[in-house]
Amino acid sequence: MVELLAPQLDTVFHALGDATRRQMLRDLAAGERSVGQLAEPFSISLAAASKHIKVLEGAGLIRREVKGRTHMCRLEPGPLASAHEWLGHYERFWLSRLDILENLLRADDARKPVAAGKPRTDKKKGPRP
Repeated sequence: MVELLAPQLDTVFHALGDATRRQMLRDLAAGERSVGQLAEPFSISLAAASKHIKVLEGAGLIRREVKGRTHMCRLEPGPLASAHEWLGHYERFWLSRLDILENLLRADDARKPVAAGKPRTDKKKGPRP
């Protein structure tokens, strides 16, 4: 199902590829914000903020609504869910690899003899305290 949404995923990952846009999404996760409120934490103009918002809108990550002269933005989580589902495949891949590594390390530890009470030595300095 996610592969059918490849063009949408491309635009979502492009939008997420910028730190300013990611921060805007974090801010929107707390609730609706105006364009001015989204621009405020950054040293950017309202025009620059608006360009970032258009990229987020194009990816379907936010919805902008005009209320009088104020443009209000709201997070749209659907495309993030699709990206999360796509990333989930790779999470499962790496978790399985880490499980295999853990099992190999445990097996290796089980094969090593335990040197009870025998101090380790450093070749140059002698016994360690």
